[in-house]
Amino acid sequence: MTPTRKQQLFLISGASCVGKSTLCEELFHRETAYIVLESDLIWREVYDTPEDNYRAFRQVWMRICSNVSQIGLPVVLCGCAIPEQFEALPERALFTETHYLAAVCNDAEMRRRICEGRGVTDEKWIRSSLDFNRWLRENAGQTTPKITLLDTTSLTPQQAAVLADRWITERLKP
Repeated sequence: MTPTRKQQLFLISGASCVGKSTLCEELFHRETAYIVLESDLIWREVYDTPEDNYRAFRQVWMRICSNVSQIGLPVVLCGCAIPEQFEALPERALFTETHYLAAVCNDAEMRRRICEGRGVTDEKWIRSSLDFNRWLRENAGQTTPKITLLDTTSLTPQQAAVLADRWITERLKP
């Protein structure tokens, strides 16, 4: 189905344990001018294709977001992603604009959240999350489009959601 009402698409990203899911849960309870969706909702092993940057997973989500936005509200999609995974896809044409926000925090706080908060001890998993968080902090300004960073190191989920909501609503204004 070809959308008749193109909307903006908002993507909220971040490494595991940075507070992204909790922030998005808070946005879900506040939403009035947009619809919040969590990308993990449809994750299946068939989508685990890092060799093509998870292309099929991203394409399905862009189609879902486009269809949902036909009600006249844009979608905020929460999940681990970067612009290059969406911008080159043919489905990108289904949206007027895409905006990227990444929740990040400092390494010490992230390690604390991973180890104490989730009880993770797998060093490979911890390193992978820390590396992605660091990559976002170091490269957000060089992506196309640029990724806006939201440092959650010292924020409560409610404070982070207020800032994310403000970031979204500022971009919704004509």
